[in-house]
Amino acid sequence: MFSDIPINYFSCTHRSIDPLKTIANYEHKLKIAGITRITEITHLDRVGIPVFSAIRPTAQDGGVSIYAGKGATRNQAKASAMMEGFERYSAEKQPIDDKNSIIATVNELENSIHPESLILPNETKNLDFDSKKIQWTTAIDITDKEEYYVPSNAIFHPYVPTDSVAIFKGNSNGLASGNVLEESVLHGMLEVIERDAWSIFELSKKNKKQIEIASIKNPIINSILEKFREESIEIKLLDLTADVKIPTMLASADDTRLKDPALLTIGVGTHLNPEIAIMRALTEVAQSRATQIHGTREDTSRAVFMRKAGYERMKKINKEYFIEEEDKINLTDIEDNSTNSLKHDIEITVNELRNNSFDKILFTNLTREEIGVNVIRMIIPGTETYTVDSERIGNRWMKF
Repeated sequence: MFSDIPINYFSCTHRSIDPLKTIANYEHKLKIAGITRITEITHLDRVGIPVFSAIRPTAQDGGVSIYAGKGATRNQAKASAMMEGFERYSAEKQPIDDKNSIIATVNELENSIHPESLILPNETKNLDFDSKKIQWTTAIDITDKEEYYVPSNAIFHPYVPTDSVAIFKGNSNGLASGNVLEESVLHGMLEVIERDAWSIFELSKKNKKQIEIASIKNPIINSILEKFREESIEIKLLDLTADVKIPTMLASADDTRLKDPALLTIGVGTHLNPEIAIMRALTEVAQSRATQIHGTREDTSRAVFMRKAGYERMKKINKEYFIEEEDKINLTDIEDNSTNSLKHDIEITVNELRNNSFDKILFTNLTREEIGVNVIRMIIPGTETYTVDSERIGNRWMKF
């Protein structure tokens, strides 16, 4: 199903090509996607870790129109913002998508993924899907290479029902872009695994180990950590890896100089290489800080609540992220299973998911012909999604 594409860029992230080449390949497609501006907002925060914004005024109702990109380098952050903009454009339902979909009940379809396996909120949990018609879109299962019908609600974002009903709030979990299809698929899986592990922790408070920062030898990570240290921002690194043994790392940041509760930020990253997972988490912290300071994203209303609650109270509410642990683990104790091949990384990730009884690993190719940027939506039935939709709680977390 996948070509053996080599990974040629290993600094800060693992990609098939250098971020500078990604920018060169796709920058001229920004206007087609409705992206009017790419702007650097690094300077808004005193830390100095690169963050860019992509502005897309034509976003459909229900989605955000300003996206952030982060990275250890300016080119990586700019490419990140661009690609997120392309992802959001590609995930919006277009007339061709309705044409290629079907309105039906579960019983009317031979190969379908039952909506209940996607973890439903209480308001739709008791719907009779044997008689209730919903919209379906096809997806390919990586494990058996068969085509299945998946509720369109799980693929498009924002989701506007067509002659049917929405079964849960739309989100962007598993939406991923890449220079090649294989890159998109790998990163889509990693994001779903990240949200699953993080959700399990939010619900159970059990799958957590603090990383001993002194054990980190990677110069890029240490350079990022030093930027925070110089500005009196305390960083804690937590390993949230659950039963799917692919490293999920969380970074928390406490700005002890400003003591602004809205800047008690966290970032999460998942990757076969634990160092890359940490870099993703740390740069996401920088992105979150700059976004809060910038104040331009439509989904930052939590800052209003946090400032009303106050700095000390918010630290207590989120003590699992900000309190020092007595027992710590070394980063060197966490195995790096990444390779120099996207195909091999996909195979390792798929095998780990299957070892944990995830027998369906599906994706829909959302690449839009007018842009040509590889975008997919990954759906792994049974994974927890609490951190992207608190109304959807499964039962995986209960075993921790």
